[in-house]
Amino acid sequence: MRKGTFWTPVIPLLLSLCLAGCTGTAQENQLALDLRTAFLSMEGCSGAMEVEADYGQRVYQYTVEFSGTQAEGLTLVITAPQEVAGITAHVAEGQTWLTFDGVRLETGPLNQEGLSPLDALPAFLTAMQSGCIAESGSEWLGGREALRLCCRDPAEEPGQGLETVLWFDKEEKTLLQGELRSAGSTVVRCVFSSFILTETTTEKG
Repeated sequence: MRKGTFWTPVIPLLLSLCLAGCTGTAQENQLALDLRTAFLSMEGCSGAMEVEADYGQRVYQYTVEFSGTQAEGLTLVITAPQEVAGITAHVAEGQTWLTFDGVRLETGPLNQEGLSPLDALPAFLTAMQSGCIAESGSEWLGGREALRLCCRDPAEEPGQGLETVLWFDKEEKTLLQGELRSAGSTVVRCVFSSFILTETTTEKG
């Protein structure tokens, strides 16, 4: 998980440049910028999600609870299925390690770049803080009107390389779903039952 990201006066210009080629409407792009502002000012996050990791011939599904801060990193605890419940992953300073007792969790690479299921949530946070938003648009997701954002390398065409796709509830501005796509195929999908951002507060002296 990235650490030490700060909101500075130059950021609005950088955000505008990053959205220069975005296909969304002015309203959708503005909401994307508002969301990025919130993620840049975050102190931490917490919530729960259903994770589906597609290895091609096998698909794994987990229920995961998570919490963390920019300073201390991110902790993810698997709560289902029962045979792997309690496995805990810690992500901090670009390193990941697992805590478990007598069970094995499939966290091997999903693609040739070494992407694993544990990379999904940190990748979502990084995309919202510093990724290039190439597409924005509106969709209905689970009966809710959502803003869909796609982040990818600006040098890549749609469906090439690694793409991070995120859906936010337009009204509540909460993260509903995220996907990591490699060469156009979804390799990790996370559906959030809850997602809470804790924003940095500045104490007045």
